[in-house]
Amino acid sequence: MPVIRLLSGLSLLLIAAASLQAQPSESLDRLPADVLDVRSPIERVAGTPGSMRITDRSCRSMPLSDVRRRIVDTAVQEWAYFGFSVDDQLQAQPFPSSASQQSSSLQSPSQQSPSQQMQRTTFPRMNAGEGARVASSIAGYWAATPDSDWILQRQNANWNAEGTGARWRHAWSAAFISWVMCESGLAEPAQFRRAIAHHTYIDQAIRATDGLDNSAVFTAYDPGQVAIEPGDLLCRGSRPNYRSLAERRTQLGDGARTHCDIVVKVDTEAPSIMVIGGNVRGSVRMKVMPAVQDNGQALRPLSDNGRALFAHLKLEAPSIALNALDETPTLQAFPSARR
Repeated sequence: MPVIRLLSGLSLLLIAAASLQAQPSESLDRLPADVLDVRSPIERVAGTPGSMRITDRSCRSMPLSDVRRRIVDTAVQEWAYFGFSVDDQLQAQPFPSSASQQSSSLQSPSQQSPSQQMQRTTFPRMNAGEGARVASSIAGYWAATPDSDWILQRQNANWNAEGTGARWRHAWSAAFISWVMCESGLAEPAQFRRAIAHHTYIDQAIRATDGLDNSAVFTAYDPGQVAIEPGDLLCRGSRPNYRSLAERRTQLGDGARTHCDIVVKVDTEAPSIMVIGGNVRGSVRMKVMPAVQDNGQALRPLSDNGRALFAHLKLEAPSIALNALDETPTLQAFPSARR
């Protein structure tokens, strides 16, 4: 299914994204507080790369009824700040699912629309200039995780040795998720255990599902077991390469290399699921995952670039629209999204 249908009125935004990727200095600023009341992660740190330090670890406390909407709004704003990059996994499907898609896939690039051509675009890791621009933002994400000072100290040493555009020594995807939850109203660790590694809060959700944790706001399911909604999390493992929650249950509390993304839109017609995550090829990036609905089950993602998704962390909060992405303040404020 072409990206233009997935995003409907937002297709022009993604065309603009290609330009933003080519010129990272033209990033979209974060919104003013009267439009979206989210504190910039930059406000959590002080100093410059090489001498940066964490100054604020506080989190907002908000009613659970507000949290799901804020999670999506906050994640989308960071996606915009990092340049709207998209990993369109639908084009990787081996066969078109309809005759019209097959016809579209056979067109030459010169015959395709700009939005169709953009599906062919690949986005490399950010360059040194972009790395320097977002350095304090990523440091601010780390500020939302407990006991992370040593990580910033090691990165300061890295910056001093290699320059302000040096890549982060430690994967910051869990720090990004932790910061989003912190800014979205989950202040108490009993609700969501912010951590430097995803498996910490994955295990918390599994224990909640098993009746061993009554305070956690996320519960864990196998993908397809219950409906996936914006504000939920989808997780995969690489070391070990988990295929189900049952496999992780045998290793609760053990370290594992995992990754989770935030669901921002579910398209039951395409069908596809759109997620945003941190440290995806060094950036905050959107993935458009193909999905399928098996008999008697809910819509589930087929994979994350061929890697199995073993956990769906369900936020136990009121639902919002499946097209929550389209309704975010960030996209409403972006001129091309309103045309």
